[in-house]
Amino acid sequence: MQGKIILMTAILPLALGIHAQAATPSHADHDHATPEGMAQHMEMVQNEALAEGEVRKVDKSAGKITLKHGPLPNLGMGAMTMVFRPQDPALLDQLKAGDRIRFRAESINGVLTITKVEKAP
Repeated sequence: MQGKIILMTAILPLALGIHAQAATPSHADHDHATPEGMAQHMEMVQNEALAEGEVRKVDKSAGKITLKHGPLPNLGMGAMTMVFRPQDPALLDQLKAGDRIRFRAESINGVLTITKVEKAP
């Protein structure tokens, strides 16, 4: 019986530590030396990357911005021209047709939404 208690005492922290690490992955947790680790790293980079775009139209009354954009890997979309809603309505006053931007778009409650914007050089 004493041997079983010692064995359980040694295994339990390991099991809990592995479970806690798996439940809360971070960038540092990825092993870039393995194919799986590299795939996880590349997925994180793609999901955080900003897309290139050009403002085609700003419709303040409808609260929409039309962008001609490059690929949006995080949304599984290729390059095209489409309409987005800005997460921050102030963008409707900050952007104008012809502006070149870098942006991040996400699907929020089924609505394609611009969540981050920076002016492209």
